[in-house]
Amino acid sequence: MMLYATLVALLVVMSLALIRAVRGPSIHDRILAVNMFSTKTVLLIAVICFTFGKPEFLDIALVYALINFVSVIGVLRYFEFRTANAASATEVTGD
Repeated sequence: MMLYATLVALLVVMSLALIRAVRGPSIHDRILAVNMFSTKTVLLIAVICFTFGKPEFLDIALVYALINFVSVIGVLRYFEFRTANAASATEVTGD
């Protein structure tokens, strides 16, 4: 019974994270919300693993967590370089 309550709580938190990802006022809020959604997805997979007695799902959760980590770092680096390039272009043109 406790695992089912955990599943419901995780689904509620994931839906709130999706709302923040869609409505986030800044790009950093959206990236943080997507990262939180992915983290909760890993937890959801782990809880499903224990609820239904399927230990092979833990491997999927670990791979998903690794993909999430690498993709968030990549997106943050992209926005960091994009901002740096925009700032240097402004300095060159004088705008």
